Amino acid sequence: MGEVVQCIIEYNENGYLIYAENYPGAYARGSTKDEAMQKIPSEIQAYCMWAYNDNSKQRISIESVQEQKVNVNVRDADTCILFDRERASISEDEYSKLKLLVLKSAWDFRKLYHSIPDKNFTNRQERKTFYGWVPLSASDVLIHTNNVTSYYVGEIGVTIKNRKDIYENRVSALKYVEAMPNYLQNKVFKGSYNELWTLRKVMRRFIWHDRIHAKSMYRLANSRWGETIENPFYF
Repeated sequence: MGEVVQCIIEYNENGYLIYAENYPGAYARGSTKDEAMQKIPSEIQAYCMWAYNDNSKQRISIESVQEQKVNVNVRDADTCILFDRERASISEDEYSKLKLLVLKSAWDFRKLYHSIPDKNFTNRQERKTFYGWVPLSASDVLIHTNNVTSYYVGEIGVTIKNRKDIYENRVSALKYVEAMPNYLQNKVFKGSYNELWTLRKVMRRFIWHDRIHAKSMYRLANSRWGETIENPFYF
């Protein structure tokens, strides 16, 4: 019997963004639902190598558990959906496991970044999206990825000032989260633009956002320096 990947589907006329609910932060995108779905098995394999050092190839079946049409441009890697399961409270054990993944993601992002010889190199054209200019160089990608830290935790009522180092910033942000009274109750917050947030969603978004931009940064650097670039995410 294969692994069942429970998928959340966010879509509009611009495309599909599919999340693997039981692999927090794993995702696939495509211009059609079928195109995005076809990418899920390879994403799960890479995710398992990254998160669990598991390179076994199980047969994967996909189960759609939630689907929502949204206004954001999913092609530009944004998301607003709150998973039904992300409303549930969190046990200490589950939070500890999520925290390990969230911190590992930041650590590996930094590892990839530091392996790039010229952090200002780019071969990409400027492109503007609804959230601003797309980061072009590794330096731009790191700054953008790190800067969302204060935004994410701010959506659940935690105010921080970002630190420059992405891993140290992540550690510090979670310490502030853990100082919130009853933080494991996973309260639902209405954040910016009326988007709904919970601690579970913040943890998932950290990993997802890291993966989106680490993949972009890795492909950019790999096109110039090949296998000398670290690939801790197994892209």
